[in-house]
Amino acid sequence: MRKFILFCLFLVGLGFALFNFLNFQGLATQGEYNSILLDFREDISQETLKQNLNAIAQQFDVTPRLDNKFSQKDNVYIVKGNPQLLKQLRKSEFAKATEFIEPNYIYEIPPLGETARLGEVLQSEGAAERKTVFSFPNDPMYDKQWNFHNINVEGAWQETKGDGVTVAVIDTGVTQVRDLNETKFVQGYNFVNDTTNARDDNGHGTHVAGTIAQATHNSYGVSGIAYESQIMPLKVLDESGAGTVADIAEAIKFAADNGADVINMSLGGGGENQLMKEAIEYAHRKGVVIVAAAGNSSDNGAEYPARYPHAIGVSAFGPDGEKAPYSNYGAGVEISAPGGSDAGKILQETIDPDNKGTNTFMGLQGTSMAAPHVSAVAALIKAKGINDPNEVLSVLEQSARKVQDDGLNYYGAGKLNAEAAVKLAAQGQISFQDFFRWLRDNGYINPRFWIDGGVVALLPKILMVVGSYLLAWFLRVYFPFTWSWTLSSGLIAGSSGLFFLKGIYIFDLPQWPFRLLGSSIPELGNTLQGTDPLNPFFASILVPVVLMALLLGNAHWKWFAIGTSLGIASCLAVSSIFDPAVWGFGNGIAARGFLIVNAILCFGLARLAANNREQATT
Repeated sequence: MRKFILFCLFLVGLGFALFNFLNFQGLATQGEYNSILLDFREDISQETLKQNLNAIAQQFDVTPRLDNKFSQKDNVYIVKGNPQLLKQLRKSEFAKATEFIEPNYIYEIPPLGETARLGEVLQSEGAAERKTVFSFPNDPMYDKQWNFHNINVEGAWQETKGDGVTVAVIDTGVTQVRDLNETKFVQGYNFVNDTTNARDDNGHGTHVAGTIAQATHNSYGVSGIAYESQIMPLKVLDESGAGTVADIAEAIKFAADNGADVINMSLGGGGENQLMKEAIEYAHRKGVVIVAAAGNSSDNGAEYPARYPHAIGVSAFGPDGEKAPYSNYGAGVEISAPGGSDAGKILQETIDPDNKGTNTFMGLQGTSMAAPHVSAVAALIKAKGINDPNEVLSVLEQSARKVQDDGLNYYGAGKLNAEAAVKLAAQGQISFQDFFRWLRDNGYINPRFWIDGGVVALLPKILMVVGSYLLAWFLRVYFPFTWSWTLSSGLIAGSSGLFFLKGIYIFDLPQWPFRLLGSSIPELGNTLQGTDPLNPFFASILVPVVLMALLLGNAHWKWFAIGTSLGIASCLAVSSIFDPAVWGFGNGIAARGFLIVNAILCFGLARLAANNREQATT
């Protein structure tokens, strides 16, 4: 009967796994589109190209057209279409003349939180009281920019303000509002209307550009992070905040070809696109740092383009330092930055979305607001002479303020730290001495750091595994048995799990299977939520009792149950010392007592099971 129950459980688990695998649709296939991209090979003649375009128009009753004037050199055409036409085109004879045929996905501004406007009365308030010192700008509303104080921007300004660096803002365009009058601009482009006028008709792009380089120390308004850098406005999103990947991809190439050092993309959506992926790779090869917003849907995984390789995905946190409730997290997030929340928004001057002819100081929240913080600091790093985008990312990650117990990767490498990043960049190329200094400053070479369980609790995990084997060895002295893989599997599953898998993020795949495999049995009750306190139903003798009831009659699998019981005993004992947090018990004496008692009970249960085996063989 037990074998039948186990067989049924196996079938249920296998069916669940297959169902999830077959029905899983990654973000790569979840985008929306109403047009299709045809990227014709560049080695075909213009005559052949024209023949194919005419034949497509006649056969499918569509009108292929260039997306903009820059598309011609790449032979990229678009046609109106849906998934049915996409399938037909991919199966047609014309597909042989193309590099790829794919959806022209629509990306857009991530949905924003509520806005907050400040009246004109605040624009001059306190201006006379400001001291015109180097580190503290006299912009009257600088004290409202909690986000700048959070990333230690004043310390970064002691080293550089971004002079000589160009930041391309790929967005809704940029309008030179009053507080951008002193900001330096270079020629951009409007890919929506195919003109050189990249003025903003939404307000989003201007707000983003303000965080990067709004005029500073001009006795007006607010400040910008890299305020001596140059802005390249590239309009790819229309008045509603939506645009196609064809326009965005061309804007990326335009930026790379026209001297941009950093690209900021506070936009996103679902749908992987080869054209954009190649554009990002092209810009990266030319030394451009690409930064993108992770998305505002609170999903486990960043949106595109933040999800692409070589794009730095940025999540958001609020003024309290906690992950913003809207921010995406997990795979694709490299670093976090201030994005605002209801408790405090990101303030910059932009155009009034309700009255396009006027300017307003507006507070917004979103990963759209977090990304330009990283772009601006990347500009500061580049201004200090580090040009390779991989090295810029390394500086950003090494200098970030680390967040312990970030199991769901809310913060990536940590929270943006402008001062530390610029000071690290000021040392020039990353050397062993710089890395040693980083280790020292972050406590990694402090013995107490390791004893306290830093670096994903490496020491406690090792002790859990070693402890489980010591308990098994102790039991074997009194009840001799042969080591087996079932016993070892139980010891690992009960004590530590494959804990190193928790930090693995595979492109566009759900991360929860890795979290489950990387968790010990006592952690299964809280691993999906990513919380620290143990669930008392899993971190107790209950699971070993259930396993014993199911497996005790099987001579082979019985040792898995025994090993699991010993592993859990070790896990609970070590946890009672290092991290005694249990739901309903807190993390004090009551929690320690609960864990120790259940550890003793688990060992006692394993002893009874081994003793039962010994009696059965004599």
